[in-house]
Amino acid sequence: MDAWPLRHLVLRTPRLELRPDDDEGLLELVDVAKDGVHDPAEMPFLVPWTDWVAGDGGFGMIKHFWRARSEVEPGNWKINFLARRDGRVVGTQEVAAQSFGALREVSTGSWIGQRFQGDGIGTEMRVAVLQFAFDHLGATIARSAAWLGNRSSSRVSEKLGYRHDGTMAAAPRGERLEHVRLRLDAADFVRPDWEVAVEGLAESVDLLTR
Repeated sequence: MDAWPLRHLVLRTPRLELRPDDDEGLLELVDVAKDGVHDPAEMPFLVPWTDWVAGDGGFGMIKHFWRARSEVEPGNWKINFLARRDGRVVGTQEVAAQSFGALREVSTGSWIGQRFQGDGIGTEMRVAVLQFAFDHLGATIARSAAWLGNRSSSRVSEKLGYRHDGTMAAAPRGERLEHVRLRLDAADFVRPDWEVAVEGLAESVDLLTR
């Protein structure tokens, strides 16, 4: 039994390399966040962490990722992949599951630095973890969410085959907003003309699929 089997896992796409977060990479990710993730007038996240990153130097961010890492258990996990382009961290792509062996469902969430946006990287990151979940772990459903009116996120979801699955109310900055739930069944996944390359799964497949 490897002490930390996820350290072997790598996903490769035409332009990106995704690895589960490590401390060196997290420090790079903090710098990306400090440079800006979104228009300050808007809040695309359910938890408004980007409002705090300048004030605490990224300490809260680091703790969030450490907490997720420490809570990984067989079948119950959250993997925060650091996405690198040309060796440089550009953002993070989360994939998570609860009772995966019974439910065969995952959820995803992501962000990339504002200066890297508009080049299809967000779509490429999400496709990578969807292919990983459906084709390599045996997931049957993937879930995501976006604020009502968030066209950039919605466009990515629509072109990949997601459908609306209800809404929920939230108030990340104290004002009510509608959060749209999204569902993608494996059979409806609109695939690109490339496939993700997965390395190091053998070491962690039992941990992830139980």
